[in-house]
Amino acid sequence: MRPVSIVGIAMRPVEKETRLSLRELGASVIRDALRDAGAPRADAVFAGNMLADELQGQKHIASLLADAAGLFGVEALHVRAATATGAAALRMAYFAVASGEADIAVAVGVEKMSSAPPTPALAKALDAKREVPTGATLISMNARMMAAYMQRYNVPYEAFANFAVNAHRNALTNPFALFHKPVQVEDVLASRIVNPPIRLLDCSPICDGAAAVVLVPDAHAGRFARTPVRVLASSVATDRFVVEDRPDPLALEAARLSARKAFQRAGLTPADIDFFEVHDAFSIMACLLLEASGFAERGTGWQLAVEGHIFREGRLPIATMGGLKARGHPIGATALYQTAEIVLQLCGEAGANQLERARFAMLQSVGGAGTTILTHLFGRERPS
Repeated sequence: MRPVSIVGIAMRPVEKETRLSLRELGASVIRDALRDAGAPRADAVFAGNMLADELQGQKHIASLLADAAGLFGVEALHVRAATATGAAALRMAYFAVASGEADIAVAVGVEKMSSAPPTPALAKALDAKREVPTGATLISMNARMMAAYMQRYNVPYEAFANFAVNAHRNALTNPFALFHKPVQVEDVLASRIVNPPIRLLDCSPICDGAAAVVLVPDAHAGRFARTPVRVLASSVATDRFVVEDRPDPLALEAARLSARKAFQRAGLTPADIDFFEVHDAFSIMACLLLEASGFAERGTGWQLAVEGHIFREGRLPIATMGGLKARGHPIGATALYQTAEIVLQLCGEAGANQLERARFAMLQSVGGAGTTILTHLFGRERPS
């Protein structure tokens, strides 16, 4: 397998509702990412989209986007992994380059969630026979996990507030973020209850967006315009599909397994990670991922938020450009926004959001209620 680098990125500003079509959104970021790389063409396009067949009546997304971007004749495949779909597209592009099947691959994600209420479609990431008929949704499943966590570890609701405060603070200076409004702890506590104990500011918003990245072999990276960022590891693991079948629903076993595999492959440990672009679709999920990935002991992930360690000046910054909560979570594109943000951080191009220390980064993406979890690690250089 060949080592792989990212040499091009592109993002569109996340919007509550865009007037652009799926093909316009996706094609624009494909072209912009190739332009950023200084690449005239790609060999393969891997497109992440979860909801287009449900909300826009459109399937065959990858070929649609490749055609609209002028990439006739290339390999073009649509990739899905529920709410981790963008990360799955990234992983497939990584494999295409690492295996030698492609020398230039584009991972693109696009989502228009504003076209119709997405909650019923999102619920299809759960078990259609055992969970959905009971009225379960991704929100209700995360609410159950949060309530169980608070009871087991005797943690008050306000202990989670800084997850939202941090995300909105970081989004203020991200021009691609949906929200540019500061949020304080009291705002979180006063926000309306969506599904007890989850409140509105615990949740990522419904939104539209698109992002893309260009991957090439390390050996070719010097030929391109952008400073390369290395993909140090890509891994995925699954848990029991139905949440109640898991020995401990709060353990997020898929996160633990995928993180462990990624660290082993990269030759890194959690202590080496300078910042973590976490899947903070819900505050409780960010907390559980911190624990499962080895950044905190079980039952203590919330303390990283309370003590300010997750802020940009903290020990382990997370959601450094606003995260899913405040930049937005257009599902098929989310992990590709995060990847582009990681590239900006590692190249010292994150502007007002730039971290003082940014050598190694981690991205984690969650499909469903913790069922499928992908972990990617990145660095400007490979560990010595």
